[in-house]
Amino acid sequence: MHASTTSGGSWIRPLRSSAQRSHVHLVCFPFAGGSAGYFHSLAKSLEPDVSVLGVQYPGRQDRRHEPLIEDIGRLADEICEALLPWETQPLAFFGHSMGAVVAFEVARRFERDNRRAPLALFASGRRAPSCHRDEDSHTADDESLVAHLRSLGGTDPALLDDDEMRSVILPVIRGDYRAVETYRAPTAETVLNVPIMAITGDRDPSVSLEEASAWRGHAAGPFEIKVLTGGHFFIHEHVAEIAGCVRRVLIDFRSDLTRPLGCSR
Repeated sequence: MHASTTSGGSWIRPLRSSAQRSHVHLVCFPFAGGSAGYFHSLAKSLEPDVSVLGVQYPGRQDRRHEPLIEDIGRLADEICEALLPWETQPLAFFGHSMGAVVAFEVARRFERDNRRAPLALFASGRRAPSCHRDEDSHTADDESLVAHLRSLGGTDPALLDDDEMRSVILPVIRGDYRAVETYRAPTAETVLNVPIMAITGDRDPSVSLEEASAWRGHAAGPFEIKVLTGGHFFIHEHVAEIAGCVRRVLIDFRSDLTRPLGCSR
């Protein structure tokens, strides 16, 4: 493992830590353009049973002066090192959209390096790594990229209407898109010895039910899929329900991970 270019404290942000009493930590990986703070609502819904750690990628907010990492493998390498201070505690991974791919790659590295395996991987709003689409949003002009972001509904329209804010936001999103759109899974048969729950929106244009279900092929053990109403950012409307799924997996079934994960369509 190579030396990290930034400290774990820069990468990993405990959310609502003053209210937490749990030793179970859910590491949350943001979507393209997203930040650690996006998961505050989920952290609130999970307390006091589960502590939430948000991953802060470089190039945004208080890390805006750091260069973007436009490669999923490099991003996963850095996060693996940043998680070293927490590896003695039970961890689980939750990633939305691009974050699901990053979480998958971090989990793969944990297995490769014989580190303590995550209790579970929650892959939200993202097709399985084995399902490839030819996408090139990172090469699109600004207007086309903005139109794409509007169609997904995850960015405040007021920010997209503001030229100054667009100049800040678009380079970050473009860099993240470059990372995830050029990502290729090592092989379609790459599996994790970690329970996987795929969570998807029934109207998500970027993930079909078949593509979400294909996460099953990456799970050597238990797998479940949860289908919620909504588009790509269904998570906005279903925080409490998603928290319920996470809680059942990490608390009710933590002692027996060979049982079904507890959430279904």
